[in-house]
Amino acid sequence: MKVLVTGAAGFIGFHLANRLLHEKHEVVGIDNLNEYYDPKLKRDRLAILKENPGFTFNLIDLEDRQRMPELFLNAGYDVVVHLAAQAGVRYSIENPFAYIDANLVGFTNILEGCRAAKVPHLVYASSSSVYGANTLMPFSVNHNVDHPVSLYAATKKANELMAHAYASLYGLACTGLRFFTVYGPWGRPDMALFKFAKSILEGSAIDVYNNGNMKRDFTFIDDIVEGVTRIMKVVPQADLSWNSEHPDPATSYAPYRLYNIGGSNPVDLMRFIELLEDALGKKARKNLLPLQMGDVVATCADVHDLEAQIDFRPRVTIKEGIQYFVNWFRSYYSV
Repeated sequence: MKVLVTGAAGFIGFHLANRLLHEKHEVVGIDNLNEYYDPKLKRDRLAILKENPGFTFNLIDLEDRQRMPELFLNAGYDVVVHLAAQAGVRYSIENPFAYIDANLVGFTNILEGCRAAKVPHLVYASSSSVYGANTLMPFSVNHNVDHPVSLYAATKKANELMAHAYASLYGLACTGLRFFTVYGPWGRPDMALFKFAKSILEGSAIDVYNNGNMKRDFTFIDDIVEGVTRIMKVVPQADLSWNSEHPDPATSYAPYRLYNIGGSNPVDLMRFIELLEDALGKKARKNLLPLQMGDVVATCADVHDLEAQIDFRPRVTIKEGIQYFVNWFRSYYSV
């Protein structure tokens, strides 16, 4: 296949592009290499991808209304996997306009490009953050998600709605994937595992929010990539049993589907820290703090729909995954 991967220098985008290239697909990657976190990490990921002759890279902003249409012109993509976004719940409080530009304007450019080029399948990253104020566990794609608690979450929910509009209007087949706390080698420095590992090794205290009374459905990067590559091959069809009087948010009369990809095994934050301490061979000093604005206390993914569709659910345990990350971290930073 010929696949466009947006955010190819990002955490998930890099791993997905690398997997596709090793499977002999042709990958066109785009990224703007912004400074939300250390661009060197992005450049180093990109350098690995560029070693493969099947990879082509474009330095471009999603919101560039002149250059983005050119990316789709006579390109002949079989699938577009849209992973680029302004990430981070907390940063959306500091810089909301970055989220409007990348996540709303940028996603519109992706949808328009796919529509104009008649792309057979758009797979895009949503987020577990869309569940917002929901507390019924596990979080299901069949639940309504109308109460986001951060602007980041609101933009991801908006992406799902925008995708449905294009599926309905133009028959653009759209699949949204709600990722749950992705972690692993080459991960993002703004995520807890990366920040905790760095601080513990430096002897600095780690900030532990809500006094540690948190649970997260951590999902290892290889499981995310496995799910995405399988879903890429499953083009959604109109659900003929869809009932407008009792609408299922996960499906539609249009070619549109939503899935969770999560470990389905939430881990207490304090247990997570213990496992990291074991992997590092060093204890953490903890700075206990109240719950931050925009945070949720717990997440847990219901992946029954995903399992039924592609016969897959995440498999890597949190203990294994943390050890894989620590091995990479020590190697990359020569610690």
